[in-house]
Amino acid sequence: MVDPLPFHLNRRAFLGSAFFGLSTLAGVSSSFAATGSTGKAKRVLVIYEQGGLSHMDTWDPKPEAPSDHRSPYKPIDTNVPGIRFTELLAKTAKVADKLAIVRSMCHTRGGADAHPNGTQYSLSGSHPAANPFDMPDIGSIVAHVQGSSCKFLPPYIMVPGNHEQAAETRHGFLPAGRKVFKTGGYDVSDPKWKIDALLPRSENIGDRLGNRHDLRNLLDQQTAKTSASSDAQGLPGFYDQAVNMLTSPQVSKAFDLRQEPQAIRDAYGAGHRGACYLVGRKLIEAGVKFVTVDCRWPKGKDTPNGAGNLNWDHHDHIYAKQTCELPGATGAGAGRYGIAHWVMMGSTDQAFAALIADLHQRGLLEETLVCFVSEFGRTPKINAAKGRDHWTHGYTTVFAGAGTKGGQVVGKTDKEGGYVVDQPHTPEDYASTIYEKLGIDRTKPIYMPSNRPVFFGHAGEPIAEVM
Repeated sequence: MVDPLPFHLNRRAFLGSAFFGLSTLAGVSSSFAATGSTGKAKRVLVIYEQGGLSHMDTWDPKPEAPSDHRSPYKPIDTNVPGIRFTELLAKTAKVADKLAIVRSMCHTRGGADAHPNGTQYSLSGSHPAANPFDMPDIGSIVAHVQGSSCKFLPPYIMVPGNHEQAAETRHGFLPAGRKVFKTGGYDVSDPKWKIDALLPRSENIGDRLGNRHDLRNLLDQQTAKTSASSDAQGLPGFYDQAVNMLTSPQVSKAFDLRQEPQAIRDAYGAGHRGACYLVGRKLIEAGVKFVTVDCRWPKGKDTPNGAGNLNWDHHDHIYAKQTCELPGATGAGAGRYGIAHWVMMGSTDQAFAALIADLHQRGLLEETLVCFVSEFGRTPKINAAKGRDHWTHGYTTVFAGAGTKGGQVVGKTDKEGGYVVDQPHTPEDYASTIYEKLGIDRTKPIYMPSNRPVFFGHAGEPIAEVM
């Protein structure tokens, strides 16, 4: 089923960004020269679980917290001695030797404690109040600076891009061609799901598209003779990517889950989240530079009380067995199911464990940086509605792959999970870690159309243990 949301990028929109996005590029540096030689990552896969995942119920168990605020989910051993998760991550505990768990993430300034600005902060690695302009997503900057070895797909893709705050993606001052491509899809596990925007129209198949391509080549030759503009010289590359997308049989293959063995699909888990994670792996395998998997379980027959926003915003009845809409709920967490439900941590635990194991077995983990991210955590104290509220003072981000030393915990929060007490790290550090892993030189700015230099990774430092 194709996602009907208004921000879904259709074929016309993509071609528009390919053909005309460069017109916004006047004065913007578009060179791919700002790359160093130290990066161990060729690609990045971000698992963005939107809504503010409760860290003390998952990655950072706090068995010594006061009983009236303690998680009911017990700590369990992982396959690394001394590292424990809660029982909601029983499957992921078996791949802990491949994970670096940063338990000391925090925000050092206010103003990014709601979902829209928190999401923007997570996606960009730049505090929304830090600049008088919108900073691009990390993925957009990576696409701009490094490009992509995959010629038939956009360099920055979000699967499916339908979460509550998906409109918070930004390409900022970069040309429209650096905008994230959102696949759409209400339920990616639906056998009818396809990416209409990447399928050629019947009238463009065969000679007609070929003739248009030849005509474009003739026009390019004339343009080259009459214009020395870097913008004009760059247009063919955008056009060629668009044509490659419409003609390459590899495009459909990259999204076709039917080509995956049933055993693989079962390993990721039935339903929407497992399908989204699996598409993420397929895009990495196809060579896409930067992939963000963002999903929330769709309302369906198994979630009759779901409101289409089954994310991690558990303000009400976080420990409910089914729906969180129980007596005493405030409505702030309407539409959720309890954190232990299959459509919540059940499917997440299975899909993430399968993803790490699958990438490792295929040899992709060595060159892919995997990041498990949420915009903040949840309060160490349970509120009057038996839920947990937004919390930016301590939460967890997880890394794997691309030379990351697994089987380690970085930093810590206090015994209640409230405040960082060792090795604090910020979203700026997270972004800098990604840039350094890719070998991007953070000392070199990108230039805005006004020729103003923008330093995109100078506000943070790479997390040393992840490097």
